[in-house]
This record gives sequence, C-alpha cells and structure tokens, in this order.
Amino acid sequence: MALRFLLLVSSMVAIASAGFPQNFDITWGEGHAKFLDNGQLLTLSLDKASGAGFQSKDEYLFGKIDMQIKLVPGNSAGTVTAYYLSSEGPAHDEIDFEFLGNLSGDPYTLHTNVFAQGKGNREMQFKLWFDPTKQFHTYSILWNPRHIIFMVDGTPIRDFKNLESRGVAFPKDQPMRIYSSLWNADDWATRGGLVKTDWTKAPFVASYRNFNADACVPASGRSRCDSANSGWWNQELDSASHARMRWVQKNYMIYNYCNDVKRFPQGLPPECSIA
Repeated sequence: MALRFLLLVSSMVAIASAGFPQNFDITWGEGHAKFLDNGQLLTLSLDKASGAGFQSKDEYLFGKIDMQIKLVPGNSAGTVTAYYLSSEGPAHDEIDFEFLGNLSGDPYTLHTNVFAQGKGNREMQFKLWFDPTKQFHTYSILWNPRHIIFMVDGTPIRDFKNLESRGVAFPKDQPMRIYSSLWNADDWATRGGLVKTDWTKAPFVASYRNFNADACVPASGRSRCDSANSGWWNQELDSASHARMRWVQKNYMIYNYCNDVKRFPQGLPPECSIA
C-alpha cells in the first residue's frame, strides 16, 4: 500500500481552474443546469419534474478545493444541495458537504461526512452563523496526506486527521471527482422528513461561482505536486485556526457522531478517543 501511495503521488501535477464549462460536465437534469455569464456562473434548479447535478472532468488526489455557493433562498424545506468529492465503487472514499434546507427564516443545516474504503458514519452537523442564501460564501476542502479540513469562508469547522497508525482508515489512494446536485429529499432532509417540499415555491435555485482547485490530478510521467508552490500539501491548523474551529464547534455544531453513544452501543469509533 505504501508503494502504491508513493507511485500515485509521484505521478501528480498541480492544476488551477478556469470557467465552469472547462472544468465540469452537467450529468443529469436536462434544462435544470445552466452555464451563465460566459461560463463564470453555474446554476442548478429543482422543480417537481427534476433536480440537476454536475461533476468535474478531472479526478483529484489531494488538494485545496474552493467553491462559492449561494443556496436556495426562502422556504427551502425538503431540498438538499450536495457538494462533495467521491471516488467510485463499493469501497469508495468521499468527503461531503450537504446543505439541508429549512423553512423560511430558519437556518440551514450543514451536514459533513467522511467515507474511507466504503465506510462512513462520521457525520458532524452545524448551523451556519450567517444566511447562506443572501450572498455567495466559500466552502473549501483541504485534503492532504495528514488532514481533511472543512472550511467555510476560510474558517475551519472540522479536521479529520489521518490516524491510520491507530487503525482508522483515511482517504489517500483513490482519486475523487467533485460532484454537486440539487434534489428533493423531503423524506428525511428537514426535521427528519416531517416538513415536506412546498412545490408552489419552485423552482428552487442554487448558484455557483469562483471554483478553484489547487490540486493534483493523475498524470503519469509528470512532476510531483507536493512542491513549494503547493502550500496545502503540509498544511495543518495552527493555534489560531484551532481556536476558530473550537468556537464554531462550541456555538454552532448540533450533531457530532463522537458524542452519540446510543448509535454506537459497542463503543464509539476509535478516532473519537484520540486527540
């Protein structure tokens, strides 16, 4: 495994992004996904007929991924806007942002999760400290061999560490594409499915801009990307960033799988007891 890891890393090249059509393909929801402003803006819409989704043309193995998103305004109950990295297959890896809609005036729920080798169940949920429908905000994933750090407008909200030495699987071998979708999940998304989608408010629209990937893509025979120009390769949280993350988790985290003893009667996952 270590040899495979080194071979993969040595065949990476750092890349940066351009407009949406150069980086993404619309994958479903014909007519419900649009490139606008000469490809600098992408919108997904949801109505009773269909939602929509897109995926990146490239696969990535480590990087700093940024996307500015403006979420569905007004009564978004029942809707889910998903933005995530994922590999393919039953033993897939995945790094998730999911935004669960709510009634007008109530805050969105930001749902995060990490899958490694097909195993997830690592959910943390937050209420955002701003209205994510009024303007664009930046949602970032920093993924390097030691950390997966979730960030909102540069503020870290979660740090999933590589604890393979302690028996915890960590995504590091499978390249992942970026995916996003807007879809109806009113059987579970809002208050456990108690609040249904109000289709009289459709179409529901989420907007995307300013995508950037300072990341690695498989490119056999080309240069390494863990160079001096890829500051994220060795990046981790400093004391100030730790303090900001603790502030978010203290004030805005509403669910942490590491505190859910009822869900894990045989004992919490091992990473929960490791500082």
